[in-house]
Amino acid sequence: MLMRRFLSVLSLFILSFPAAAEGIDQKINEFVAPIVNPFVQMIFSQISLPMTDVKAPWIVLYLVIAAVFFTFFLGFINFRGFSHAINLVRGAYTGPNDKGEVSHFQALATALSGTVGLGNIAGVAVAISIGGAGATFWMILAGLLGMSTKFVECSLGVKYRNTNPDGSVSGGPMYYLSKGLSNRGNPALGRTLAVLFSIFAIGGAVGGGNMFQANQAFQQVLGVTGGDASFLAGKGWLFGLIMAGIVGVVIIGGIKSIAKVTEKVVPFMALIYVGAAVVIIFANLGSVGPAFAAIIDGAFTGEGVAGGVIGAMIQGFKRAAFSNEAGVGSAAIAHSAVKTKEHMSEGFVSLLEPFIDTVVICTMTALVIIITGQLYDGQTLTGVELTSAAFASSISWFPYILVIAVVLFAFSTMISWSYYGLKAWTFLFGESSQAELTFKLIFCGFIVIGASMNLGPVIDFSDAMIFAMALVNIVGLYILAPEIKRDMEDYLARLANGSIVRYK
Repeated sequence: MLMRRFLSVLSLFILSFPAAAEGIDQKINEFVAPIVNPFVQMIFSQISLPMTDVKAPWIVLYLVIAAVFFTFFLGFINFRGFSHAINLVRGAYTGPNDKGEVSHFQALATALSGTVGLGNIAGVAVAISIGGAGATFWMILAGLLGMSTKFVECSLGVKYRNTNPDGSVSGGPMYYLSKGLSNRGNPALGRTLAVLFSIFAIGGAVGGGNMFQANQAFQQVLGVTGGDASFLAGKGWLFGLIMAGIVGVVIIGGIKSIAKVTEKVVPFMALIYVGAAVVIIFANLGSVGPAFAAIIDGAFTGEGVAGGVIGAMIQGFKRAAFSNEAGVGSAAIAHSAVKTKEHMSEGFVSLLEPFIDTVVICTMTALVIIITGQLYDGQTLTGVELTSAAFASSISWFPYILVIAVVLFAFSTMISWSYYGLKAWTFLFGESSQAELTFKLIFCGFIVIGASMNLGPVIDFSDAMIFAMALVNIVGLYILAPEIKRDMEDYLARLANGSIVRYK
């Protein structure tokens, strides 16, 4: 009954939207730009680095500094906890009666589906186009450091989650900010930060986690089917309608339904993409050594790169921060739904997320671009076009596979961000079926809008809102870090003396 009602209301919403209305996106841009541009410029403004002529986005430095702090503060838990994280994902410590909605693996897959996406394909190409091969080294380093930030936020997400009467779970930064800071004598600050985070999360979910994904997926499909001559030309609304229907069917079932899809889609899309990269790497084994030499050399000399070493470093850090979203707090919402009685266990599981997203998948993209020579042969391509050309140089038909990967990445990102936005929405407006249906309807409607229009300022604004989430979230992480350190030490002590039961 709920499914039929949802699809019925969604159809009415979409049919009432003049998707093909000529010039409507321009009018929206003209109206929105003056309002949102100051906020966008504030979030992504750049600061000059001391003793250099290089400028860097302050939000990237903010995220990287936090990652370095948590890595040292927690005694390099990102490395010490890696093997235990693998065991947790295998289900070795999951009890049959643990509270929650999804397994450790499903929680990880859902969080990964929200971060693995176009940034791994197009963003990496942009980073090394500007920062040279050396940007790859700094990207890997930032990914490794980001594992520590994920550990803190996802542990807190489970610790302060709410379990609803029907057994469903709500968690994430809005809950550990409000409850955690209240426990420390700062209820007003906690509530204020939680409300701000929720507002930013809803905006980020509808824009960057939805409209942008639908828009880019449509552009890829359009390109491979003939561009302006394609039968889809001018029919972004149709593509959006199909995507909205598929997404709607998945998200209506909540986190359990989302997790069931992501645990299948994420490994499949990773296998397609990483598998193709491995084939190319093995086909060019003789170039792998020189590629790594270029990465190391470029990281510490910055030869041929604007800003030298610092320029390469900033591009690498920027790509890692934008890709794995460590510190943004979004992943903590997905991890909060895990079945566990040990909140620290999910912190360990979340360590794997930046490693897979940035250290593995982003590095694979960079290696393929470097070893195929696309970075050095005078190419003026960048973004997804550069990545596509690099893969196509060894696998001629890969652009078609890339389209499948992009659509899968976009789809998985949308269903994950629908959950993030939903939990922020219900935090503000209450847990009810009506509130949930309202948000899901809005979310699916914006898929059609995103695929149909070129909404530059709107997308810029939503991206800024995603990183505004980090601005709020990390304040709470710093305040609650001593608490997590005590919990971590207690957990590791009990793990060492066998108090934590291993089931297999």
